[in-house]
Amino acid sequence: MKINFAPTPEDIAIVSKLDRKDPYIWLAVWGGCGFMRPAPGTWGSAGAIPVGVILYMIAGNAALLFAIAAVVYFGLKAIEKFQQQTNTNDHSMIVVDEVAGQWIALLATGMQPLLVLAAFLFFRLFDITKIWPVSWCEQKLPGARGVMADDLAAGVYAFICVMGLRYAGFG
Repeated sequence: MKINFAPTPEDIAIVSKLDRKDPYIWLAVWGGCGFMRPAPGTWGSAGAIPVGVILYMIAGNAALLFAIAAVVYFGLKAIEKFQQQTNTNDHSMIVVDEVAGQWIALLATGMQPLLVLAAFLFFRLFDITKIWPVSWCEQKLPGARGVMADDLAAGVYAFICVMGLRYAGFG
């Protein structure tokens, strides 16, 4: 199996349609993480962790909760702008939704390194496998709300799993 790190012709065409001076576009792709290949969703999740850790260091889970609310609010607008400019729906370059979901998972970690890793892995597992209701959110909610909601649901599942690890004595 060959892993392709190069952008596809479709990716190049999508990027050429974007107003790269628009801050909402940079939010949608989380500062460029969405342009990375392969697996831009994984890059977006990984790119969310350092910012989440810094926010936690500033003011704990309160800062993360505030940031989650802000990323969801402004992220919905960013997703809509990305979709309007590219005429796409839930393109893989949009990763702001992964940021919100990953930060939900981080809420359970207390920033313990092994639990942060577990939060990342659980979030990616649920985001990729899309077990119910993650799949329902993606399929039934229209537009930007559906793009965001499935990752929020995956984040909640990951949060529950990490809390289970904490309860079991890990971290």
